[in-house]
Formats: sequence, structure tokens, C-alpha cells
Amino acid sequence: MNILDENITDSQRQLLRSWKIPLLHKLKTVTFFTRDIGFYDRQLCHADYCLVCLDLSQYEVASFIRRFLRHPSFNTKAKRMGKIIRLTHVGLQVWRLHAKNEERLNWHP
Repeated sequence: MNILDENITDSQRQLLRSWKIPLLHKLKTVTFFTRDIGFYDRQLCHADYCLVCLDLSQYEVASFIRRFLRHPSFNTKAKRMGKIIRLTHVGLQVWRLHAKNEERLNWHP
């Protein structure tokens, strides 16, 4: 399930809804999207959720969330759980649960 932080604008939420990307609350195994880069902290890794930090303009959020959800490394809930991920134009930075090092991925694997 996917949750958006309150600092994501309504217009970007509407785009995601129009693309049929559900935004569900109060459930286990959620993916939480935020523009608050303070959440990109390996200490926050937990098996029951995924945090995705969007290091982007507020007007790019919806398209990058869709791009992320289609990425082969993150296109299922199981592939996302236990990770803290930072999205940028250049690529993705990933902390995995119990990992000692940060991983860097390109948008096109």
C-alpha cells in the first residue's frame, strides 16, 4: 500500500489517483512517500514498511512515484519492504534493513 506525506500537493495526489495508483492509510506493509529528506536515515529501516524520500520539486512528485513503482527493483511490495529510498533525477539511493552500506541504482537497470 502507498501513503503520501502531507507536504505533497493536492494536484500531485490527483495525478496519482488518475493513474490508478492507490493511496491507502492505516495498513501494515506500506510504502510511505515524503519530500522530507530527513526520513532518509538508515536507522529508520524496518521490515514492515518502506520509506521513499523524494528529493525533487513538488511538481515532479507524481511522475517520479509512478516511475519508482515501475522500477524492476521496487515493482512489488515485497521488493520494497525494509528499505529507505531516496529518489533523485540521477537515480536512487537505498538503505536496506541490516545493510552496512548504501546502494546506488540507476533509473534504467
